[in-house]
Amino acid sequence: MTTRTQPITGELLKLKDEIHQYALDYGLDFYPVVFEVCDYDTINILAAQGGFPSRYPHWRFGMEYDQLSKSYAYGLSKIYEMVINTDPCYAYLLKANHIVDQKIVMAHVYGHADFFKNNLWFKSTDRRMMDVMANHGTKVRRYMERYGQDKVEEFIDRVLSLENLLDINVLFETPEVQRSRSSKESAYHNEFFHDDDDDDRSTHLKSFMRSKLFNPESEGPERPEGLDEQPSSYRPKPTYISPRDIMMYLVEHAPLKEWQADILAILREEAYYFLPQRMTKIMNEGWASYWHSTIMTKNALKSSEIIDFSDKHAGVMAMSRKQINPYKIGIEMMRDIEYRWDTGRFGKEYNECTDMHERENWNRPTRQGREKIFEVRKSHNDVTFIDEFFTREFCERMQMFTYKYNPRTARFEIDRRDFEAIKAKLLMSLTNFGQPVIEIESGNFANRGELHLIHRHQGVDLDMGYASDTLRNIQAIWSRPVNLTTIQEGKEVTFVHDGKEFRPLK
Repeated sequence: MTTRTQPITGELLKLKDEIHQYALDYGLDFYPVVFEVCDYDTINILAAQGGFPSRYPHWRFGMEYDQLSKSYAYGLSKIYEMVINTDPCYAYLLKANHIVDQKIVMAHVYGHADFFKNNLWFKSTDRRMMDVMANHGTKVRRYMERYGQDKVEEFIDRVLSLENLLDINVLFETPEVQRSRSSKESAYHNEFFHDDDDDDRSTHLKSFMRSKLFNPESEGPERPEGLDEQPSSYRPKPTYISPRDIMMYLVEHAPLKEWQADILAILREEAYYFLPQRMTKIMNEGWASYWHSTIMTKNALKSSEIIDFSDKHAGVMAMSRKQINPYKIGIEMMRDIEYRWDTGRFGKEYNECTDMHERENWNRPTRQGREKIFEVRKSHNDVTFIDEFFTREFCERMQMFTYKYNPRTARFEIDRRDFEAIKAKLLMSLTNFGQPVIEIESGNFANRGELHLIHRHQGVDLDMGYASDTLRNIQAIWSRPVNLTTIQEGKEVTFVHDGKEFRPLK
């Protein structure tokens, strides 16, 4: 992959230095940014792999590459930039872009780089992820060579169906803590177990030890009869596992072979790496768009480039009836916050003002807008951002509505104009990314060693088709029936998947 990307030179390097200085002058703070150029086929490969040149081999990357390539070929979409949250940040530019495009992309990238470094939800990110991803790929390839590609890929398929079953609080566990725990666990297993998966006794012993040593519900570590006393320095202590961190629960309690537990831990680590980006999509894109717009219009844009820039910028900001555009909502909310804090439209006096004419013409020149948006980009995620700063005035000015598909006319039509309903629907779509909240209730349901999951019902019923498929995959990993309790038609009901069928529990 490295031979398919080249460092920027000549005019692009001069532009990079220019945009870099503008970003610093505005107070942006970021890790060093390394720009490389590549053709569209290469940037499709990178995009399909989450931006990383080296990942573990899997068919889904090929599928996503095929979709991106066809989308580009038919003129449905185009990737202008890609930036990776590492230290240094790596950013890829498309060779075919015009010079105005390259300016926009560079300014946009510096906005992302500042957000990655300073937003609190990214604080625990492992900034060495470029190397970590490559190491993961190497390990998975070795497992494929040893145990067979189909066998390993089938297991990866099952695990990937669980990568949305995460707990955002785990983000505040630092990489150092994670590596320390992993190192101690690896040292223990290397000391007392042989890596021979053909030995059933060894496999069962390892699974038993994992369930006993890391079970947060147990009174303490136990050891199988006949096993010599373990040195205390190698005996891991029972650790608390969040009930929403289902992948970690399976790593430490499911009867897995060592290669399976390792792959499950690898995919969990990668899922948590991408989690902050999912949590801050609107803010991140809004912040980057705000700065590319500011830098271009106030500093980097030549008079001959105004029309070209306006055309490109308008295309990125276009809104759809089917879904919100994070670039548009994000940048407009950042601008709205800046305007409100520049004119004093915040605080007790403004909020309690009932004179509509006075509110409309309110102007207390406090000039705190720029300071406020820097503060917001540091501490918020999309849910808190929308909850606090998505106001009635903003909603009306943006002419936002909720749409519903009308099968009679075969069109999306305005459903509601009510601000509270619009905000509630927007927040609902962002809370847990619109995914159901699932928690581990017990690993010994009905004292039969079955797994019991709870769906925390938040007003939306489960899609039972997806639930069935997901439980099938969890059952294959757990090797015992998996039970799921949810709410249907106002009543609590429990379903079970025993590996053969999905049915209500009687």
